[in-house]
Amino acid sequence: MNILIAGFQHETNTFAPTKATYASFLNGEDFPSMAHGQDVLKLADVNIPIGGFIKHVTGLGHSVTPVVWAGAGASAHTTTDAYERIAGEIIEGVKHLTYDAIYLDLHGAQVTEDLDDGEGELVSRVRSIVGPDVKIVVSLDSHANVTDLLWRVADAVVAYRTYPHVDMAETGVRAAKLLLHLQASGKPLALASRRLPFLIPVNAMSTMLQPARGMYDFLEELETDVVSLSFAPGFPASDFAECGPTVWGYDDDSGKIDTAVEALYNRVLDAETAWSVEFEKPDDAVLHAMHVAASAGKPVILADTQDNPGVGGTSNTTGILKSLLRNGAKNAALGLMCDPVAAAAAHKAGVGAQIEIALGGCAQVPGDTPLVATFTVENLSDGKLVYGGPMMHGKQAELGPSAQLKIDGVRIVVTSNKAQLLDRNMYRAVGIEPENMSILVNKSSVHFRADFSAIAEQIIVVEAPGPFSANPADLPWRNLREGIRLSPNGKAFAKEVAANQAAE
Repeated sequence: MNILIAGFQHETNTFAPTKATYASFLNGEDFPSMAHGQDVLKLADVNIPIGGFIKHVTGLGHSVTPVVWAGAGASAHTTTDAYERIAGEIIEGVKHLTYDAIYLDLHGAQVTEDLDDGEGELVSRVRSIVGPDVKIVVSLDSHANVTDLLWRVADAVVAYRTYPHVDMAETGVRAAKLLLHLQASGKPLALASRRLPFLIPVNAMSTMLQPARGMYDFLEELETDVVSLSFAPGFPASDFAECGPTVWGYDDDSGKIDTAVEALYNRVLDAETAWSVEFEKPDDAVLHAMHVAASAGKPVILADTQDNPGVGGTSNTTGILKSLLRNGAKNAALGLMCDPVAAAAAHKAGVGAQIEIALGGCAQVPGDTPLVATFTVENLSDGKLVYGGPMMHGKQAELGPSAQLKIDGVRIVVTSNKAQLLDRNMYRAVGIEPENMSILVNKSSVHFRADFSAIAEQIIVVEAPGPFSANPADLPWRNLREGIRLSPNGKAFAKEVAANQAAE
């Protein structure tokens, strides 16, 4: 076969303060930078789905026709301009290139300025061109809010099974096997799907912890008897009717897949209480970390989850930084603080200089003001690095002009570009050895665990003020489906109540 391949990834937090522009996708942010045509093949060794797909199918003697691959870090809506330019490039490829089947590497939680369902709309446009006979297989992030439209217009959809997403390339392989199965059988697969009745907090989705780990173990046990099963806990910050967790699967036998999906659905539902998460407030978390660090041989890690760029944070809030200073933390490091003005000031002053600046601060977060202080410039960097951890191993990153600033007992990684702190090399890029620190503050929710768990004495999830609400029940929802619980065992969403609150 010759398979047309393309990718378009964005996780949309409709409550976040900044949108994803075309430039966001050009730069890639947390993802590789945009690639066109044959340059997409350079992603074959990167841990993303299209990389795994390319290597699997070409290893079996098939060929691929690449169109474009684009991804941007989580934020508010994708602008209409960005969506139409990238989707338009994919559609032009579908119209004019020659191929036997199609694979699309998508996210599943993309909301644009005009569309609630970016992925469903894209695949629907593709389907309208190729007709019913050309097979279309899609891979999704496990944070996908999967829609009925997407299930209807794609021949098969499959999602990640790990968070941190260390199996992205493996998911591309699963998508490839699904496509090959479809082509070989010549028959459509039977689909079964279920929607869970509650939202799951992002921090509860880590497959390094329970209950998530057990759910995917059970999924794989069930899958020994059917062609494909998926469970997407969803992305609980996209305000539209089909936001939320889903379970689905495919098989040649409709009865078998109905039974498997129902069993997995019930296992997730029965664990509703276990999907809850406990958070610590900044001062409590810092004092807790200082106490543990006093006798620990490894760093204590604080996850600044509500300013995680991977879920729509701005990576510049100062809540935990101020708490570290207020409580006299020593040998601590924080990353990343995205502040291009501060980074430029450090580069202008040079290593060893003292600079008085206003660092960070997110205007959209009430009470989050810049830290106005004098800092020592400890190190400077061009911000270029290669990820060494399992999450994005081998990915080249450009954080822009960067600096290590020090104040009292705290070192800060200051960058010009925004990215989630998920790899130890992001500290090393400015001369900080994370293993040598007593306390690390990572602006991340879960992805950092892939590279940091091995060096962590303890991990504490902190609820410091930020653009992302770690508890979905705290969000001002307006457009969810009636009756879905806003958190595990939480209150049910009511459109009338939401409308009244909005009017007040």
